[in-house]
Amino acid sequence: MSTEVLVPTPGSRRSPATNAVCASTVDAVFLDVAAFQGSMAASGLPPLHSRRLDAAEFRASVVTRDLGPLKMIELATPGGECFRNPRGIRAGDEALWQIDLVTKGSARVEQGSEVAELGPADLVLIDPARPVRYISTDCTHVSMLVPRNELRLRPADAARLAGVRIDGGRGPGALVSSLARDMARSLTGFRAGEADRSAAAVTELIAVALGAQLGDERPVPDQALRERIVGFVEARLSERDLCPAAIASAHHISVRRLHKLFEDQPLTIAALIRQRRLERCRADLTLSDRTVSAVAARWGFADPAHFSRLFKKTYGYNASALTDSNRARTVKAPAAQSREDGGAQRAER
Repeated sequence: MSTEVLVPTPGSRRSPATNAVCASTVDAVFLDVAAFQGSMAASGLPPLHSRRLDAAEFRASVVTRDLGPLKMIELATPGGECFRNPRGIRAGDEALWQIDLVTKGSARVEQGSEVAELGPADLVLIDPARPVRYISTDCTHVSMLVPRNELRLRPADAARLAGVRIDGGRGPGALVSSLARDMARSLTGFRAGEADRSAAAVTELIAVALGAQLGDERPVPDQALRERIVGFVEARLSERDLCPAAIASAHHISVRRLHKLFEDQPLTIAALIRQRRLERCRADLTLSDRTVSAVAARWGFADPAHFSRLFKKTYGYNASALTDSNRARTVKAPAAQSREDGGAQRAER
């Protein structure tokens, strides 16, 4: 909001030993305006130009985290003004939505004809592919960058929401505000699947907050509603009570309406849940040493026998074949290492 709003964040790194996603981190304090702006110029994130910076008193800090496809950036910056004009917009910027949250201080955000006066906890949706202007006091704020294909905002709704203040003190906006403030500093230790599922859940919560901001009762087109339901399902595959009735209730529609939404799709809603759960189970069994029953339970299958029959019917072989293969690889690797070590010892003698 003052100086540059966004900071460079390296891509997620996957640890080969643990298959864990390492939250990419750039935790830094800048006392030099040029160094801070240089880091912005090197960033792949939407750039801003700054005004009214006092180099003698400049101090800014940056904390960044990745959660699957989401980027979280917390900055503490001095008061000032920054902007992005049409010349500063890049082709890649249109692939993102940006949600800004003020945690300390205040900011004025202008995009298009909208002006958002933000205090602590308030949020605003920014379109990085359009000009924007920020004026702020000494301020701490969090920016969330969400891929557009994940949030799936309709163009007409995005046009109504961009640059509009979202109250972070009540309703869905308060949940997003609280979550974003805490997440910016606490995202560590997520494995790949956990990070992606958590990101989907956060994105769904953002979508709910944006939908509440629209505040209208017009029917949602079938495709948009269906896409939102699919995202909801993806985020909750591990929940045993995920079923058509629960999904319909969460989206304030009848079960009959839910089934009708999917009647012209390749899979019914129940079949979609079953297929996506089986895919997650197959991936887990291939990459981990968990038992079949543990993996089945993790992805919502309460009856291991039913899961095993369903797995074989779907893939043509037993789920246990994957765990047997994993065990064989595990045994083979140490055995091969022992032979190599023994050969080396014999050579030394």
